Amino acid sequence: MTRARPGDGRAAVPWWLFLPSVVPILLFSVVPLLQGIYLGFTDYTLGAERARFVGLDNFARMLGDTAFWSSFRIGFIWTFSVTAGVLVLGMTLAMLLNAKLPFQGLARVLVLIPWAIPPVIKGLMWRMVYHPSAGFLNQWLLAAGLIEFPVNVLSDFTWALPAVIAVGIWTGLPQATVVFLAGLQSIPDELKEAAMLDGAGSWHVFRHVTLPLMTPVIVATAALELMWNFNAFGLVYVLTEGGPAGSTKLPMLLAYEEAFSFGNIAYASALGLALVVVVGVLVYFVVRNQYAGGGAGRAG
Repeated sequence: MTRARPGDGRAAVPWWLFLPSVVPILLFSVVPLLQGIYLGFTDYTLGAERARFVGLDNFARMLGDTAFWSSFRIGFIWTFSVTAGVLVLGMTLAMLLNAKLPFQGLARVLVLIPWAIPPVIKGLMWRMVYHPSAGFLNQWLLAAGLIEFPVNVLSDFTWALPAVIAVGIWTGLPQATVVFLAGLQSIPDELKEAAMLDGAGSWHVFRHVTLPLMTPVIVATAALELMWNFNAFGLVYVLTEGGPAGSTKLPMLLAYEEAFSFGNIAYASALGLALVVVVGVLVYFVVRNQYAGGGAGRAG
């Protein structure tokens, strides 16, 4: 706790005022995290009376587990595809919402609707959209003459992962759009007007004025998206449960299956620890250049 220095005009804050925020974090975040780390080094199984310390055995098993490598490969494809789609489409949509267009207020409200829907409801809704006989997608493709027979997208080895990625992008788009819109509205109009007076077109204004000033916002959003997407569970579980034949089994789905289908709590904890490490490395590389460059973009 920071104590007030003589003459600095600040009053000391009682330490107990921090308890309502600190205690829940300790109980529901820090303690389970530490317990999970410990279990990752044991042989604990569901229902066992005690756990025996086994060192790095779970991690050695992980390195030779083809299901682990498959889930991480799918996880990387999912994470980077959804993150890239959210960033690109979010920036595009934010720029449209920032322009002087009719019904701008209504459009800003509508873009938030996916954000307000719970993940399970989103998954059920998109399962209906993808339904081979009653789904809107198949009906539209048949009416347009693009397909001859209905396609069960979520059960197709080729289309299941792209279909889930599309839903992931749709789900993450509102958050990125709102953040990017706030960033765009913080850019002074004088900078854009000065660039246009110098003969710069819309693309050059975006590239040399808007994009550099938006870089801190983009980096922060990318880091959050990477963390959320690599740890995704609920949406994909409702859509496919990791199928067909594991083609959409993300790392969190594999950890869930090991823990609650096979009872391998220790191995699932080791998988969770691996996820934490991988997410930390990803976020580090995303934000490293931003901090190295001084933490703020410069208009050029």
